[in-house]
Amino acid sequence: MQQNFFTTMRSLKIIDGCKGTQVFAINPSGPPAGGGGGGGCSVGEKLLNHLQDHLRVNSIRLKSNRSYQMPVQAPVVIESVLPYGLPITDLLEPQIEPCLKFVDFVETLADLYRRIEDCPQFEKSGVYLEQCAIFRGLSDPKLFRRSLRCARQHAVDVHTKIVLAAWLRFERREDELIGTSAMDCCGRNLECPKATMVSGYDPESVYDSCLCSRTPRQEFRDDISMEDEECSTSDEDWDMSFCIGNDEIRCVRYKIASLSRPFRTMLYGGFIESRREKVNFSQNGISVEAMRAAEEFSRTKMLDSFDPRLVLELLSFANRFCCEELKSACDSYLASMVSDIEDAVMLIEYGLEEAAYLLVAACLQVLLRELPCSMQNPNVMRIFCSAEARERLAMVGHASFVLYYFLSQIGMEEDMKSNTTVMLLERLVESATESWQKQLAFHQLGVVMLEREEYKDAQNWFKAAVEAGHIYSLVGVARTKFKRGHKYSAYKLMNSLISDYTPVGWMYQERSLYCSGKEKMMDLNTATELDPTLSYPYKYRAILLVEENKLAAAITEINRIIGFKVSPDCLELRAWISIALEDYDGALRDVRALLTLDPSYMMFYGQLHGDNLVETLQPLVQQWSQADCWMQLYDRWSSVDDIGSLAVVHHMLANDPGKSLLRFRQSLLLLRLNSQKAAMRSLRLARNYSTSEHEKLVYEGWILYDTGHREEALAKAEESISIQRSFEAFFLKAYALADSSLNPESSAYVIQLLEEALRCPSDGLRKGQALNNLGSVYVDCEKLDLAADCYMNALNIKHTRAHQGLARVYHLKNQRKAAYDEMTKLIEKARNNASAYEKRSEYCDRDMAKSDLSMATQLDPMRTYPYRYRAAVLMDDHKEAEAIAELSRAIGFKPDLQLLHLRAAFHDSMGDHLHTQRDCEAALCLDPNHTDTLELYDKARERVNEQQT
Repeated sequence: MQQNFFTTMRSLKIIDGCKGTQVFAINPSGPPAGGGGGGGCSVGEKLLNHLQDHLRVNSIRLKSNRSYQMPVQAPVVIESVLPYGLPITDLLEPQIEPCLKFVDFVETLADLYRRIEDCPQFEKSGVYLEQCAIFRGLSDPKLFRRSLRCARQHAVDVHTKIVLAAWLRFERREDELIGTSAMDCCGRNLECPKATMVSGYDPESVYDSCLCSRTPRQEFRDDISMEDEECSTSDEDWDMSFCIGNDEIRCVRYKIASLSRPFRTMLYGGFIESRREKVNFSQNGISVEAMRAAEEFSRTKMLDSFDPRLVLELLSFANRFCCEELKSACDSYLASMVSDIEDAVMLIEYGLEEAAYLLVAACLQVLLRELPCSMQNPNVMRIFCSAEARERLAMVGHASFVLYYFLSQIGMEEDMKSNTTVMLLERLVESATESWQKQLAFHQLGVVMLEREEYKDAQNWFKAAVEAGHIYSLVGVARTKFKRGHKYSAYKLMNSLISDYTPVGWMYQERSLYCSGKEKMMDLNTATELDPTLSYPYKYRAILLVEENKLAAAITEINRIIGFKVSPDCLELRAWISIALEDYDGALRDVRALLTLDPSYMMFYGQLHGDNLVETLQPLVQQWSQADCWMQLYDRWSSVDDIGSLAVVHHMLANDPGKSLLRFRQSLLLLRLNSQKAAMRSLRLARNYSTSEHEKLVYEGWILYDTGHREEALAKAEESISIQRSFEAFFLKAYALADSSLNPESSAYVIQLLEEALRCPSDGLRKGQALNNLGSVYVDCEKLDLAADCYMNALNIKHTRAHQGLARVYHLKNQRKAAYDEMTKLIEKARNNASAYEKRSEYCDRDMAKSDLSMATQLDPMRTYPYRYRAAVLMDDHKEAEAIAELSRAIGFKPDLQLLHLRAAFHDSMGDHLHTQRDCEAALCLDPNHTDTLELYDKARERVNEQQT
């Protein structure tokens, strides 16, 4: 059994996503903790003045390096540099997450997978949208984007297609790319603005190339017009006329009658007009030009030669006389005319008035693809925000939950407290029909009202979410009770929640707010044990140590979470404490890093912008030239100090903000820290600052690759190479091609690409990565000597991670001691070394492996391999219950594919086929194409069916 389980574990790809950034939750309106008042200065100005005063007094003394030992004059430093004192525990509270959270997340995933598999094909889009809402609360944004693509893939109606396509575009934030238009096409039907305007269910075609580049619209129209002119006749048998004023419009009676039933009845029924050759149409509100256009359409069925304003009049005419074919043609024609916000804002009014579905859809598409910029336009928001606006959209089939879900999410990102966000969420509530939709809408409105300090309304919305079935909203109910002065009631509510359900970390975290002393610390420790990714317990314990004047211990505590989950609030807290310790180098490093994650971050109770603090701290530390910065970057990069590297890059960009190369390096570091949103922002800036077309194409390729568009990324790399051969273009192409199951032929091609990359100019940081990747491909091809050469060359230029590859080569050569020693070198050099401990465990005996993996879990509890290893050992020792418990402990805070698959395999070996089936379903919800899980799932279902029959 041990061999099987260990083989299973090592064949699975490890996923190490971390939870997203969480804002440091302190009350900006709270009273200052210390320091004086006076004057009319703002809080930020006073803090800045104090910092600058301290700079002048201590400018000479502070040129030496700082340590974490409290200097003798610390009280003076704290008073002058931190006029509002150090952070205090009373102003700290955790943020309530504005997403769906579940008590039994595995069962939720399993149920969702079953419903996706069993639901009718026309309903799949809605179920995938629910999956989007559930995945929104997970740390890996790729899961959310994959579900969003599936929802778009299975969409049926035009409205849903345009909303989901615009959402996919927004996820890449292409609005920030200079020189791009909102209506630009990505080349695939999935997001093509023209393909989305075609109704119908065709999931197989969404990833095909669209027709945009193949048939220019104008040429297409010209061809049709020429054909039409050839087909039309000039010998029509005019047999009647419509008179409007003094003008006479000659017509073909049966052609006009074919426009609609009212015309047919008038011209061939019992009305007097059926016997007249001339019909007076002066009192019907149509111009002579429009009537001539209607007559021409009755013969040609074409509108292309008409002015758009004339077509608008024809649309009104078609509605008045029930001319469905004419209305459809006007609708399609006008929809094709919408190209920018001005057009959309003007034409959508006509569309709503005349119930023109496609015209409204086209206008909405432009407005949605211009988000978030269009959200700042009051004329645009007027279309969406009010109840009356939603009713108008509903009348033409364009008010939906997915529309307001998209809009409200952007509203919350832009400004959670704004009236616009509240109104969009109120429309979301009105659009909610299914249980999960009501849970989400009620809960998010509660979160926003809590942020706005409207506690009574917030409590009511949270209660509504609970009644709809969202248990996590009880946290909101308790918080609002506490805010309204009912602390004991809040405590009882959380106590009851812990008693009624299987406890999870956020329950204890919330209850800790409503108790004190040892009980509070016990709850915080339990919360960390159940879910080590929650940042509030670490921050609280660190600040408590600050209050006890144990600053070094406080740094150690906050380092525990920064070591595996980097967020602006935790970096701010460490910088805050470092200033108290007069470790200005450390403080400046952390402030620069947090500004990389969030450039608009406000420090110290939200009163001082981080950039201002950088300016003040900068003279207190040793000054570096740009050349010094490059040396520092090499040192930190080679020591796997990602936060330190980020700080150096931020410093370099302050001197040269338009350096696209540095922006790209910044994005790589951010991806290492699982900060994908910030990484994408850096990539977009790298692209915008590019001075050459071939460089711009490479960065566009990386943006596409990192958002799941591998084929498009390859095309960008090839286009870049066709313009100029460069390291980055070859590297991108090799990287994208290697992201699949490589056969010998494709492996040889990847090797060739990496060798081409290494022949091109680049710096040591990137060449080290290329050598490391080349060594990995050689290992897969069993060319171990060539792989060893690559890794040694990478180490010669300080690519420290190559120790891991070299260790793998030694291991495959049966030199286990050498492999172990190689990983020990990496552990000694790397600042972030949890992965090194994990990998070294493969090259030693069981006891030493357990020690290394224990250290890996202590440094980074998000790494799943240690849990799987320990569980496999327990299973091998016939301790099945303990093995299941070990896996369940990790699944409780990280529902990971490998963990779920292994637990399913354990259940299967124990004959528990129901739990095997459940865990397989949950795993397949995360990755529906995982072959091993699919095989195990089929076997488990067969056995469950056998037991039931």
